[in-house]
Amino acid sequence: MTRKEIVYTYLQTHAIAYDEYDHPEGKTIEEAMRWWRDDGSVHCKNIFLRNHKGNQHYLVCFDCSHDLDIHDLEQRLKARLQAAGKPAPGKLSFASPERMMRYLGLEPGSVSPFGLINDTENHVILFLDENLQQAQSLSFHPNDCTGTVVISRSEFQRYLDTIGNTYEFMGLY
Repeated sequence: MTRKEIVYTYLQTHAIAYDEYDHPEGKTIEEAMRWWRDDGSVHCKNIFLRNHKGNQHYLVCFDCSHDLDIHDLEQRLKARLQAAGKPAPGKLSFASPERMMRYLGLEPGSVSPFGLINDTENHVILFLDENLQQAQSLSFHPNDCTGTVVISRSEFQRYLDTIGNTYEFMGLY
């Protein structure tokens, strides 16, 4: 099965409603913007990070119309994790393509929360911008940058509850 088919099969198996459409490759937000439909969804940017020791990985999702300061994110994650009694991440950096493949089964340009389907050990911690909770619907790549999945916020919440990874909504900007 292709990466898209794995995502669609997972969502269907868990009775999670979604819409999808194919389009030419869009590995960056700028490229993908040419192909996104004006469907009212919040198109999300997803970045895959690692801590300074390389023993913890984080997937961070936010509205693509916003920028994210990595140093500010480090401080926010540090405060949030320490408040929960967990170790602070220290310096964050982008995870390598090898780590991305190991933990999410994905290549650069195709990262999305649907990659957590491949994280069977639930190693990756997902952080989502709290503003996404106000969106009617969200859109992500289906683990392949030649398509888009549009999913209602409530159905996305159902997806998050099925995958088993730790996730948290927090202010990112």
